[in-house]
Amino acid sequence: MKKLMIYGATGYTGRMAAQHAAAAGTPLVLAGRNEAALASLAASLGVEYRVFPLGDTMVVDHALRGVGVLLNCAGPFAATAEILMRAGMRNGVHYLDVAAELDGYRLAELLDGEARAAGVMLLPGSGGSVAMLGCLAGHAVARSLHPSHIRVAMHVSGGLSRGSAVSAMASVTAETLARTGGKLVASTPGAIRQFDFGSGPVDCFQVTLPDLVTIWRATGVPGIEAFVHVTGEGFPQGELSALPDGPGEQERLANRYQAVAEVTGAGGAVVRSVLDTVNGYTFTATAAAEAGRRVLAGEHRSGFQTPAGLFGNGFAATIADTTITDL
Repeated sequence: MKKLMIYGATGYTGRMAAQHAAAAGTPLVLAGRNEAALASLAASLGVEYRVFPLGDTMVVDHALRGVGVLLNCAGPFAATAEILMRAGMRNGVHYLDVAAELDGYRLAELLDGEARAAGVMLLPGSGGSVAMLGCLAGHAVARSLHPSHIRVAMHVSGGLSRGSAVSAMASVTAETLARTGGKLVASTPGAIRQFDFGSGPVDCFQVTLPDLVTIWRATGVPGIEAFVHVTGEGFPQGELSALPDGPGEQERLANRYQAVAEVTGAGGAVVRSVLDTVNGYTFTATAAAEAGRRVLAGEHRSGFQTPAGLFGNGFAATIADTTITDL
């Protein structure tokens, strides 16, 4: 029987995803570079582990024997995504990750034809905002007549993990993009817009999220903008490498996430839908493990796919305590 491999399994998100996958009974093998940490986690879950770096193609290919699906949780993804996507295509292994970095999604677009030819699926963003916002946007688009523009906003509550902080800081300093007429274009830096997550309108700042790629790919709506509202500790300051792995269980329980999708359609009519869910890290790990289980069970299509496009707009509502309300 083929297995789900989680690479970066001893990291903050990878560890939680491994726990969820093992609890679901998914045939599992953990992987990464730290043998001591992998051995300890694998023993606690009663599963196999493999230790390998990514610098040698032959070593990577050998490590993927018996693997049907690879879930990459090893950030920064700029250093791991292309290596593991290409390894998946060489070895007939479907690729998933939990990346929040735009470049990995642009890469998946470029590799779409090659992946289709290899019969392999590329599903970056199998958890996190891509699954969350993609399903919410798809749900709202289905309620709109001739949709032309989508605005999505996410309420990030509580502390960030070390990996998320590094990615977030890179995104904040990078060019702000939006999708206009189906193309990614530069947007005015520092743009602020108000959204109501359920407790009254709050200011949200425009950001460049991979959802600008995935929502467009799933819906075909030509105009897309993304925004974020941050409460709690916000973006950490100082040396990011000194941060802890991420928020503990009690902090996650105390800080739920919300998201809003506003879709403009014919005659300027606007429909709104609001999502409420568990903490983003809990959602990401749970959704990624569930996506891995479903892909391993046969739910896949070759080429670059999105969670909402593959599993349907209802996928997010199957993850933990997630609800979507139409306004």
